[in-house]
Amino acid sequence: MRLSWLGRYLWSGWAGAAGLFCLLAAWQASHEVYGSFVLPSPLQTLAAIRDVVRGPGFVAAVAETAARTFTGFGLAAGLGTVAGAIAGYSFAAMRVMRPVVAVVLGVPPISWIVLALIWFGASGGSAVATVVVAALPISFAGALEGVATRDRSLDAMARVFGAGPLRRFRTVTLPHLLSYLFPAWTTTVGTAWKVTVMAELLANAGGIGGELATARALFDIPQVTAWTTLVVAFALATDYGLLTPLRERLERWRSAGLPWGVKR
Repeated sequence: MRLSWLGRYLWSGWAGAAGLFCLLAAWQASHEVYGSFVLPSPLQTLAAIRDVVRGPGFVAAVAETAARTFTGFGLAAGLGTVAGAIAGYSFAAMRVMRPVVAVVLGVPPISWIVLALIWFGASGGSAVATVVVAALPISFAGALEGVATRDRSLDAMARVFGAGPLRRFRTVTLPHLLSYLFPAWTTTVGTAWKVTVMAELLANAGGIGGELATARALFDIPQVTAWTTLVVAFALATDYGLLTPLRERLERWRSAGLPWGVKR
């Protein structure tokens, strides 16, 4: 069963790979137009990535950024999901919090970074705090909408049959809530990687952002594109290596619509 799931999971990646190849083709075309000084080619970037990976500070920089990213993502996803799920049960809370979430999402991440630098100084704490403030409303909004749009008739039916609050949440609300949470978490984890690197760059707090700051100061464009490509690869790996398998495991009912159906 696990081998079958793994095969389907790997096979489904071909569509995504096709999209990436189209992106690489557009990248190569832009390189042909603007030249290496403006945009290095994919092969030049690949060579720069090889040099970066072989560098002495690569593991330390990636580990530092990853620790800040996952700390911020965990706090943002955890706090946002719990608060949004609780608010979803109250119409008054929804009406109060929706404009607040819209306002917070409207604030540019760069503004939060500047404020975090003032509050926490040029340290890793400013990156984590910025990720939490910038990404928490995304998880909050997803959880709120998931609980608010649940099928109340099913919940009432479960109550009639004697199901308690926890059982109703697990069997009725949670499956519906997950369909809203995973897209929100995917956006949250991508935001976490981007904001962390941005905060590190502005604060010169080490990590991948610090390496980007050094490459910018030296006008080393291949190094900039190499580190940028690595950040995108890490974000994709987090999504497809962590969130997507978890979603496949928790939302097995989605495979009922596939030609081979669901096998138990």
